[in-house]
Amino acid sequence: MSSSEDVVLPIPNLKLAQHHFTLATPELSHLHDAAREQLLAGIEKDQMAPWYKHIASTTPTLQLDSTLLDKMEAQNKTELDALDARLAEAEKTEGETEISDALRARATYLTRIGDKENAVKAQELALSKTPGLGSRIDIVLTLTRIGFFFADHALITENLTKAEELIEEGGDWDRRNRLKVYQGLHMLSIRSFKRGGELFIDALSTFTANELLEYNDFVTLCVIVNTLTLKRVDLKKKLLVAPEVTQVLLEVTDLADYTKSLYECHYDKFFVALATLEQKFLLPSRLLRAHARYYVREMRILAYAQLLESYRSLTLESMARAFGVSVDFIDNELARFISTGRLNCTIDKVNGVVETNRPSAKNARYETVVKQGDILLNSIQRLSKVLY
Repeated sequence: MSSSEDVVLPIPNLKLAQHHFTLATPELSHLHDAAREQLLAGIEKDQMAPWYKHIASTTPTLQLDSTLLDKMEAQNKTELDALDARLAEAEKTEGETEISDALRARATYLTRIGDKENAVKAQELALSKTPGLGSRIDIVLTLTRIGFFFADHALITENLTKAEELIEEGGDWDRRNRLKVYQGLHMLSIRSFKRGGELFIDALSTFTANELLEYNDFVTLCVIVNTLTLKRVDLKKKLLVAPEVTQVLLEVTDLADYTKSLYECHYDKFFVALATLEQKFLLPSRLLRAHARYYVREMRILAYAQLLESYRSLTLESMARAFGVSVDFIDNELARFISTGRLNCTIDKVNGVVETNRPSAKNARYETVVKQGDILLNSIQRLSKVLY
């Protein structure tokens, strides 16, 4: 575990990036007042003059308060002058450890105030002068958080790779587990939901990455992504009965209704819960908004496929009733997903019946053997030409 002096601060504070995203999204106007209040409070607390100046010029609903800016810029100058003096003193009269500490303190402050360019340079300089493996991993993870804060995917991927390499050299248990959360969050951001879900499940009982996101937010993301990617049998085993999840679901009831209704095949409740999830969790999320349409579509396909698996055929009317929608709606939805090869069924429009036509497992295995046999024969023929 990390020692007490290695406690990782939430710097830069990713909650503030979420509040800024909310303010910059016109469709979330009902959340703007609360987001503005929390954003300004966080900016003032962390003395974020450089970032405040930048976002005030790019966020239409945030007006620049010149008095606040002047106050924070004065605080920044005082603090940085003191940190520069401390570094100069360490370089003049002290050893490598003191120089490393002074460089890290300066880099931490630049990160805290949201001065991206100077923070990245200062963190990389501190990394080059820091001998301890644990401290080096912490610096690389801080650079990753800067990447998350500013949505800089190149910075994220570069430093996640570095962190993995350093941890393979001998990173401790705590940092190894924290890295899974960082990697999982990145996977979610690039829509690699299956891998992200696996990493989050792995970190569920060992979560310590509070500097990146709060525990309830982590569990919420874990449930959302794994409801899509886990098989139904694993959904119960790995999520619904996991004590870490059940504890959070007692507080986040919308999420509980969502996953349980799918697992228990209450499809009408599931469709309502999916719509609620989209409005409350996906569209307001800086991380998930870009994937909201994709996610909702995939969940609908999953629910349709889950129902169809139980029947050789069923009427459009009974299927519409199961999902709490009109026959026309279900007809159009199924036709769209069948035409793109996402559902293995056909619609008999005359009789109003949906017939499943999924290939049997035995046929699938037979086709695989035939394909592999063809590949093997072709390889032998090519080899015989070379030999003879």
